[in-house]
Amino acid sequence: MRRLYLVTRDLHLYAGLFVSPFILVFAVSVVYLVHGMARRPAPGASDPSRIVGDVIVPREVLQLQGRARVDALRPLLDQLDVTGEIDFVRHAAKEHRLIVPVRLPARDTIVTFDYEQHTAQIVSRAHGIGEASVYLHKMPGPHNADVRGNSSLVRLWHLAADATAYAVLFITLSGIYLWVVLRAERRAGLFLIAAGAATFWGLVYALAA
Repeated sequence: MRRLYLVTRDLHLYAGLFVSPFILVFAVSVVYLVHGMARRPAPGASDPSRIVGDVIVPREVLQLQGRARVDALRPLLDQLDVTGEIDFVRHAAKEHRLIVPVRLPARDTIVTFDYEQHTAQIVSRAHGIGEASVYLHKMPGPHNADVRGNSSLVRLWHLAADATAYAVLFITLSGIYLWVVLRAERRAGLFLIAAGAATFWGLVYALAA
């Protein structure tokens, strides 16, 4: 039993240290979300736009939809040195354009392909730390699920978010176990659990009423 206690205690400590930076990101982003501090697009001016010529959009791309279209456009974005997660692709058929918003946590880029003129217009706008943390908080998320995770950054963040959730679950369960083992802390622990439960259900009742 003592061996189990010592191993659980150490794992509880190390898991908490590992997950703390991710918890900080989620906590900061919640503050920005709750208090309406995050604004998108950012209030600052965008970078000067640039137009690149001789960009050939294959005609078959226009017939594709969803993730297939996103994957087909990725080589063109690499050619333009634009990296990040493609949010969606909008086809303005009358204007012969494909509009592709590409997002990094701290930067928005909109690439507009004119497939008749064979040009691409690139406009970028930087974001602050608050907007970046909010973006990470929301990603990958359920929106546009068929195209989500088309960049290595978001795929990596997806794994990190999953790891954070599992680590928090382990910390919670191991914390309860360690509290049960330490008899001297049981009374204080019961009081805090009761206070937390009462606060939680009080908020639920207030929001539902």
